Amino acid sequence: MTSPPVSLVIATYNWPSALAVVLRSVRAQRTLPDEVVIADDGSRDETRELVAREAATFPVPLVHVWHADTGFRLAAIRNRAIAQARGDYVVQIDGDIVLHPKFVAAHAAFAARGTWVQGSRCLLSQATTQRMLDGEPVRLSPVLRGLGNRQNALYLPFLSRLVRGPTDGLRRVRGAHMAFWRDDLLRANGYDEHIEGWGREDSELATRLLNAGVTRRNVKFAAICYHLWHQQANVDSIGRNHEILLRTVRDGRTRCERGIDQYLPPSAQVS
Repeated sequence: MTSPPVSLVIATYNWPSALAVVLRSVRAQRTLPDEVVIADDGSRDETRELVAREAATFPVPLVHVWHADTGFRLAAIRNRAIAQARGDYVVQIDGDIVLHPKFVAAHAAFAARGTWVQGSRCLLSQATTQRMLDGEPVRLSPVLRGLGNRQNALYLPFLSRLVRGPTDGLRRVRGAHMAFWRDDLLRANGYDEHIEGWGREDSELATRLLNAGVTRRNVKFAAICYHLWHQQANVDSIGRNHEILLRTVRDGRTRCERGIDQYLPPSAQVS
């Protein structure tokens, strides 16, 4: 089967040193994505300048999608980025996720119509993270000192299709590493932009996709990635966002009202 064109969407906010580390790991991919789209939730000029410098020599198109900083609006900026993406398959990570050299190739091989994918990640220690941010070469592997979720660093692709795991949209859903067919996202109208502040935008989208018959698969032992250490996010909005998720579960919603369609030309909109 021919691998689909892949758009790698990277969400970021005011952490250009981490984004630089992530983009280095994209450059090192054995199989490059067809494009990289930076979903920038209102960062200051340092991020824009970094992306412009990288774009000058990047091996694939590097697109910077930005909106003004009016608070945590990850759902909205991901919608804007996905609307501009041109690949049939969208692999989504956060701007603190460092990729194994075969990460993109693994996702392209794992993609299957009628499904979306939840990925796993390893957790880097604060000390290792600082070394990487300082530009020090670090060999990422399952035996790295202080590595959390160490089993997720095992590259055993022959086992990846045997992994089952959760099939719902609530357990262990993390938007920091997911993948979707773009046309499934358009039918669901992307992320629900009523969700602002940290939390539940990923589970809510996953639940709508499941309600529409798009099943969940979990990729392990192939699409390996490493999460840079950082302080925990502000979770003040979790209660309100959780209510939106519960409404989606209760009503069986397959499409949100305020989503990606506002960024699409009329010819590209899906009813």
